[in-house]
Amino acid sequence: MPEVLRACFLASRDLLRPGMLFHALWPPILSLAGWGLIAQAIWAPARARVQAGFPDWAWLSGGWWSDWIANIFLLMAFAPLVYFSTLMLLAAFALPRMMNVVAASDYPDLVRQGRGAFWGSIVNTLVAGSLFVLGWLLTLPFLLIPGVLLVMPFFWLAWINQRTFRFDALAEHATPPERARIVREGRSLFYTAGALSALVAHIPLINFLAPAWTALVFVHLGLMRLRLERREGTVVWEQ
Repeated sequence: MPEVLRACFLASRDLLRPGMLFHALWPPILSLAGWGLIAQAIWAPARARVQAGFPDWAWLSGGWWSDWIANIFLLMAFAPLVYFSTLMLLAAFALPRMMNVVAASDYPDLVRQGRGAFWGSIVNTLVAGSLFVLGWLLTLPFLLIPGVLLVMPFFWLAWINQRTFRFDALAEHATPPERARIVREGRSLFYTAGALSALVAHIPLINFLAPAWTALVFVHLGLMRLRLERREGTVVWEQ
């Protein structure tokens, strides 16, 4: 836990570096704007279809309550699409630039041994994001169960955060054997960071910074572990 908290502190500090807030904010804003336009165009017919698929329960039949529930369903359906799009923009454009700043400032001693980091990150984010969106949408009906709304988004965000950013954090610096070992031995740390960042993503306004902040948390966690592994000589290096 101390490692995770230190990574959180360093990630918060990094967001105050020159230019970092720009790279942190434009992916979620662009993603939200794009999906917002799509939602505006299809909202009314989509809400009608959602209401038509409701179970034949008296409390779901007609009235403002039914409209409210349908709107919540649609918002929850668009949420993973917005988050997935944000992750893709981060992985492709923003995070490599943020990584360069952090690596040069805090980890200049780490030699970059990664291969195919850019495309590996894109493929990893696509695969993880597709599973995230599919799993989220398939479990949407469970929102009708009281209390699930408080648990399901947290679970999926924690999963996608650790699944995506643990790769991105190490892609440029670590060899595949190094990455595999660090992920295996640091699994509990990465899941803890994923869960903590999922909580941050639910704080209004701050959630715009949450994806980039989460990425930076994992960058520090991953590179701190990589530095330790290399100093101890416990990692198999590729020639």
